Amino acid sequence: MPDAISLTRLGRAIPPSRLPALSPQALTLLASLAFTLLYNQRFWSAVIDAAPPGGLADWGRLAGYGVAMTALHFVVFLPLVNRISVKPLLSLLVVLAASISYFTGHYGAYFDTHMIDNVLQTDTREAGELLTPGLALYLLLFAGLPMLVIWRWPLRRRSWPRGLGISLLWLAGGIAVLVVSLLFSFQSLSSLMRNHHELRYLITPGNAIVSTSQVMAAEDPLPDERLPIGEDAVRQASATGTPRLLVLVVGETVRAADWGLSGYSRQTTPRLAGRDLINFTDVASCGTNTAVSLPCMFAPIGKADYDERYIRSHESLLDVLQRAGYRVEWIDNQSGCKGVCDGVEHFSPDPQAYPALCDGHDCRDGVLTEELSRRIGSIREDTVIVLHTLGNHGPSYFQRYPEAFRAFTPTCDTSDLAQCSRESIVNSYDNAILYTDSVLDDLIGVLEQQPSLATAMLYVSDHGESLGENGIYLHGLPYAIAPDEQTRVPMTWWSSRAFDQAAGLERDCLASRADQPLSHGHLFHSLLGVLGVESSIRDPNMDISQACRSPMAAAT
Repeated sequence: MPDAISLTRLGRAIPPSRLPALSPQALTLLASLAFTLLYNQRFWSAVIDAAPPGGLADWGRLAGYGVAMTALHFVVFLPLVNRISVKPLLSLLVVLAASISYFTGHYGAYFDTHMIDNVLQTDTREAGELLTPGLALYLLLFAGLPMLVIWRWPLRRRSWPRGLGISLLWLAGGIAVLVVSLLFSFQSLSSLMRNHHELRYLITPGNAIVSTSQVMAAEDPLPDERLPIGEDAVRQASATGTPRLLVLVVGETVRAADWGLSGYSRQTTPRLAGRDLINFTDVASCGTNTAVSLPCMFAPIGKADYDERYIRSHESLLDVLQRAGYRVEWIDNQSGCKGVCDGVEHFSPDPQAYPALCDGHDCRDGVLTEELSRRIGSIREDTVIVLHTLGNHGPSYFQRYPEAFRAFTPTCDTSDLAQCSRESIVNSYDNAILYTDSVLDDLIGVLEQQPSLATAMLYVSDHGESLGENGIYLHGLPYAIAPDEQTRVPMTWWSSRAFDQAAGLERDCLASRADQPLSHGHLFHSLLGVLGVESSIRDPNMDISQACRSPMAAAT
């Protein structure tokens, strides 16, 4: 994004135009009007869908909304404007508005606080996949050209006392227009926003400015050390004396709608379908993005009682398991654990060690199977290993699987989804699930070849994905309006006979719960239960294995 100094130099280098000189205030008003008309297509489309205009009065109502939006932006920006700052400020706002407009228009994104969190936590690899030729062309047209106009437009010269007085008059006028427009449209506008509160996250560029301010204002200092939970955790001995190994595979962006085991019309999980396992068909995620869902999955509170500050300031399930006596490891093939694994051993596979699976920097998920194979032979104690997969992270679905898994064609072989048909996007996404199916099957193969261990695997995705339904792509919509494609995720359990015996687990009983409504909120309590960890923090009502386990041995 350009800085003020470089933009000022640019303005000096551009020859003067024959455009009539404007005051900084007038130029700001023109920019605010441009924001309303050119950068809010997604907002206007959503407003019209929510309340279709049927006559002249309805169109007048929409015009009133436009006047209010323009006046609001104008009043907010005007105090920051003077002859020196106006062009750099408007240039930055144009770049911001154009960028947001692209993602709201092309992917159906909403820029709320969770989206801002995602932006702030995105690494260079994830960001790079979104920097497409389509985005570059869009920014050239909707940011480059307007910036050129801004810097070529001559400004009137006034003494600072006169300029201040005129600015105050403009501000008073802007406030008056805003108040009058709101008075005329308040009833319909308040009703619209009350019934469709998500629309406020489409008003560009105000959405990003307000949401970013809220995120920054909410950054209260967290404790220097995370607060402990489950301090009374006690590990019950294996009923057979055999060390237990649970591998928890955290999927990325895999939705239940395309999961073969859950009834998808395509068999995207053919290898898992041939195994004796339990697939839970109705599982709701805690959020629609990794920054929310991943920490929530490992917390004792779920979506119903979601408290971001509590989750960030307290230990996770992994700390409780470790305190109870389990050895805990986190192996990451993603962009980090969002703080979940801070208290346990964690690392990412070295790409140089797996040239067949890595391109020098990024690795396919098969690298996790290789890491598990290398380590499993040395396990002699109760252990939990978390494998954080790259999964179906978009938009570059085609990069998530080897060529051998390109079963559904044609595919979308670019990260610019606007260049692909919806059919090819779905095909690439499903091919990535085929690869996940293979990785999970290989993991189970490694686990079942360990006669000295009681092994089990749980796979669960962090959130789903939209693939063009209702014009929406990717994920991250506000949960209240997010479609099932973003909030319903697969969850699959496999366990060896040795693990069932060690845990006192009755598989038929657990299988009878496969179609019951579940959520990420059950994960914390169910894993403590099936791993024989007793603690006051475990809620038996949220433990789906509670009624399916026989009493275990005394504490070790």
